[in-house]
Amino acid sequence: MAASESKQKPIGREPIRADRVRGVDGQGFAFIPNRFLREGFFVSLTPDEQRLYVLLVLAADRRGLSFYHYDSICSLLEIPVDDYVDARDGLIEKDLVAYDGTRFQVLSLPASPVARRSRPVQPIDTEPDEHTGSEIRRAALAALRRSIA
Repeated sequence: MAASESKQKPIGREPIRADRVRGVDGQGFAFIPNRFLREGFFVSLTPDEQRLYVLLVLAADRRGLSFYHYDSICSLLEIPVDDYVDARDGLIEKDLVAYDGTRFQVLSLPASPVARRSRPVQPIDTEPDEHTGSEIRRAALAALRRSIA
């Protein structure tokens, strides 16, 4: 292969679809700064925190305020209330949002991301309970084996 054949064509800066270039048109205002991705904020969040953050950015006005109620948020994100509370508290601890019990404010990014908090390790129950998933699985497999035999 010749040297000229191995060189790749530079990636163009022109839009792929010039007829569909995004813009702020007065119908809403939402943005996430590039440094959110480049400086590690995105990867510092759990998946539920990422989803909640994006929803709050999309719902916010120019000052970052949004008034979505937790039941609407849980419905839109299809998550239980406990997961919403964990995600909300995580975003607050990471200084990305403020919450006063009624409304959210998406904040300007802090100087650096806060590391993802580690969840406490749940102890393994050494005594099998008849209601644990492993016991149910064993019973189902035993029933399947009996039906095949």
